[in-house]
Amino acid sequence: MKSLSNEIKNLELETLENIKHSRAFNTSRAYKSDFRDFVIFCNNLNKNSIRPEIKDISLYLTKLSKENLKFSTIKRRLVSIVIANRLKGHHIDTKHPVINENLKSIKRKIGSIQIGKKPLSLEDLKKIIISINTNFKIHKNRKIRDKALLLIGFAGGFRRSELVNLDFQDIEFVNEGIKIIIKRSKTDQYGEGFLKAIPYFLNSEFCPVHSLKHWLSNSYINKNSIFRKISKSGNILENRLTDQSVALILKNHMVNANLNPTNYSGHSLRSGFATATANLGADERSIMAMTGHKSTQMVRRYIKESNLFKNNALNKINL
Repeated sequence: MKSLSNEIKNLELETLENIKHSRAFNTSRAYKSDFRDFVIFCNNLNKNSIRPEIKDISLYLTKLSKENLKFSTIKRRLVSIVIANRLKGHHIDTKHPVINENLKSIKRKIGSIQIGKKPLSLEDLKKIIISINTNFKIHKNRKIRDKALLLIGFAGGFRRSELVNLDFQDIEFVNEGIKIIIKRSKTDQYGEGFLKAIPYFLNSEFCPVHSLKHWLSNSYINKNSIFRKISKSGNILENRLTDQSVALILKNHMVNANLNPTNYSGHSLRSGFATATANLGADERSIMAMTGHKSTQMVRRYIKESNLFKNNALNKINL
């Protein structure tokens, strides 16, 4: 009987772990942070954050609407409340009029347009690479790594997490360029994986394949993480770069290239790829094959942005 009890307890613990890891780490972290804010709100009003009253949830949403938050953030806060309560076995009806009608009103007041980080243009990427090549203050190892990181990140339309999690075992150099296996990504939580292919560029100075080869041969990396931290003295360390490192590296080199890094992030490499290729005539299916987007919504947004001036009605005016 005791053995059966222990087995059930172990199964319960494993089930809780499965539930905990059912979402991407960054998504789970955001939900936890969001729910903590709701807990503070409830504690201040002496209300329950688990099995809360519908009215209290709606009051919280109204409070958020006055804090200059994006509508998408307010909706995510609501989702965090729903998930936290669902894990405790409690259902929250988000379609209840007290919540639903309030959300509609908030949406009308503040709007729902999403202003994302700026995409990195092809021209600015080239300026950054030229700046890295000519900057004698940067250690050789850091220059070679950063060039490979930025060029591969841009050319592959990588998410930051995909980029820093690349291992030597995930890549294969072929005659046409390089094949890269993405073991897991934000839209592939079950680890089915997919393949990216990056061809050689005509200009080797801006070629991601040449740059990656150069980094691997210079660093002698032949297993495990590809993009690693580098000490102040220029020594290549064993531990891999973090998500945040990608943004910091990009912004630092933008400053060195006399570019304004404001409103740019690690995601600017990915959105830059999508916008640049859309501007050059790539169709949404080809873009999605590289980025791994499951929905056309975001890709179409990139295409629409790239066409703002190309298909502008004002182009018909000749003054």
